[in-house]
Amino acid sequence: MGAARRTAQAHGYGGLSCRDLAADVGIKAASIDHHFASKADLGAAVARRYWQDTAAELDAILAETGDPVRSLQRYPNTFRRSLADGNRLCLCSVMSAEYATLPDVVQREARAFADVNIAWIGKALVNAKLVDPKDSEARAPAIFAAISGARLLARSRADSALFDTPIERYRASGLLPA
Repeated sequence: MGAARRTAQAHGYGGLSCRDLAADVGIKAASIDHHFASKADLGAAVARRYWQDTAAELDAILAETGDPVRSLQRYPNTFRRSLADGNRLCLCSVMSAEYATLPDVVQREARAFADVNIAWIGKALVNAKLVDPKDSEARAPAIFAAISGARLLARSRADSALFDTPIERYRASGLLPA
């Protein structure tokens, strides 16, 4: 699953090949076929694991800090890490770029990543008393989109400063807590 995630992060769903994946991990392609009936099933499983791991990480950040404001301050780091890991994108961001050509099952799992992030941001904003619940419905997607966009910009130039600078500006403007 880890090798499939790294491949999809670098090359998208279109670049995910059971044969190449098997060679990468040193097994026969039939072994992958035994666990996944199709490439779509593999792609969906990889995306599902990715958003589930992200949800667990976000919950762990909140549990560790015990403070929704501090958790929101740390949130951009969950996106920055992929840049530090070989200038990769988030798996579901890559899949979102391919959305129209993805099988339905993969589309659903890729959407779940954004849903998990937006729900977590909204809950943290409300718990921090930074917005009321109705306002979180507009602000949470804006925060998610802004941070995702900063990562896209930084990746396209292989320059993590192009991620850090917008995040600092988002904090200065109040989009993110300082």
